[in-house]
Amino acid sequence: MASTTTPAPNGIVLIDKPQGFTSHDAVARIRRLAGTRKVGHAGTLDPMATGLLILGLGPSTRLLTFIVGLSKEYVATIRLGSSSTTGDAEGDLLGFAPQAQLDRVTDGMIADGIVPLTGEIEQVPSTVSAIKVGGKRAYALVRAGETVELKARAVTIHAFEIQSITRGSDEDGNGFIDVEVRVECSSGTYIRALARDLGFKLGVGGHLTMLRRTRIGSFHVTDAHDLDKLESAPELMSPADVARGIFNAVDLNETQAVELSQGKKVVLEGYPDSKEPVAAIGPGDRLVGLVTVKKNQTRVVVNFPTETESS
Repeated sequence: MASTTTPAPNGIVLIDKPQGFTSHDAVARIRRLAGTRKVGHAGTLDPMATGLLILGLGPSTRLLTFIVGLSKEYVATIRLGSSSTTGDAEGDLLGFAPQAQLDRVTDGMIADGIVPLTGEIEQVPSTVSAIKVGGKRAYALVRAGETVELKARAVTIHAFEIQSITRGSDEDGNGFIDVEVRVECSSGTYIRALARDLGFKLGVGGHLTMLRRTRIGSFHVTDAHDLDKLESAPELMSPADVARGIFNAVDLNETQAVELSQGKKVVLEGYPDSKEPVAAIGPGDRLVGLVTVKKNQTRVVVNFPTETESS
């Protein structure tokens, strides 16, 4: 019996990840629902965190490299009054600030403490991050009992805004100050490091108790599928539409599309030089590739083949 072929899933899906799920859990669920192994994600979220996770299926996984580097927005709750081993609520608490010390921390002092954590800053990531040290993940080394020291990295905090400040005490009588914030930042920023550093500046310790990613680039969590409610393969955003949201785009005719897909240079008369990738869109609204342009000629950055699955 002759085999037939059907288009393999190819596109981008926005997922609203619930608390307690790992990013790998989300990928595994979409693999099962979509019936394909080729699924990847554009940047992890910790199990404690909720919010936007962008997944790519099929050839569109090649877009994930470019999505990872987009700016991000988060809402978070920073609890002042105690630090933790991980910088968030999943770690062990490292003692509590005396109530008298907390009482001396005014709302104005909190606002002033945020100022030096805004703009272009040098940030030391949490030791339980996924950064590789000697070829191994930092968090794996920490769990194995090794001491890890990470170097400061340059990040940009575009906005660090206080939404509300609440003072209270836990069931054991330990005081705290919960600061709800909104953060817009460059890729590679660790929000729990901001919580840690704000607590350190104020002398009372700090860690995250809530973290939600609301935006990556122009993609917003309000447009995402609730992972908990998905019972079938979600509708995918087309690679061409996604690429248009990230890059400038140019339309190709059929001949140009074929030549570009073969890795050949294509002449784009009158198109300005571009060192940044340009999305090359062929007939049928197909994303053929990402290119740079110099002197009206393209150079392929990455191509997007059409994949099929046998049935």
